[in-house]
Amino acid sequence: QVQLVESGGGLVQPGGSLRLTCAASGSNLRIYAMGWYRQAPGNQRELVATISDIDNTNYADLVKGRFTISWDNARNTAYLQMNSVKPEDTAVYYCKALISLKWYWGQGTQVTVSS
Repeated sequence: QVQLVESGGGLVQPGGSLRLTCAASGSNLRIYAMGWYRQAPGNQRELVATISDIDNTNYADLVKGRFTISWDNARNTAYLQMNSVKPEDTAVYYCKALISLKWYWGQGTQVTVSS
């Protein structure tokens, strides 16, 4: 059974940094891509960043230059380094992964940017 577990969320001040982690677990994992999405209250879920198994990355314009996605293939873990955060980055952040040609979602982790 495949499972994605996010961690690292919390309260951070504007201008600060936070690193989110998404760990995939299960048998015979073949991960093709991983990504981060977020959903703020009253808004639709939106893409933040994605990374493929050949390290192609894609970022939403709102986070370019501030957020960095990375992937440790040996640990089946993806990261989202969030720098220079803003109040508008406040949302529940979800991990999504393409594993053995099926999409999976994590349960989400709350990120709150506030002074």
